[in-house]
Amino acid sequence: MEGTANIKITKDMLIGDILRAYPQSMYALMECGMGCIGCPASQGESVADAAMVHGLDGDDIVRYLNEYIEASQKEA
Repeated sequence: MEGTANIKITKDMLIGDILRAYPQSMYALMECGMGCIGCPASQGESVADAAMVHGLDGDDIVRYLNEYIEASQKEA
């Protein structure tokens, strides 16, 4: 996924892949309540799995991530 712009985030995508493709997504994930993104286990977890572990709604996280990434790309 590296170097892929304009890829829409889905619940099935791995946190590690998202962070590699969109490093700025780290801030969005932390704002959503996923402060453990540096944890090695999170690198192999899907957004849906990570959301479930944290008691969060995966659809809300995906929506926020896509909005955050789109906004950050417009600023660049």
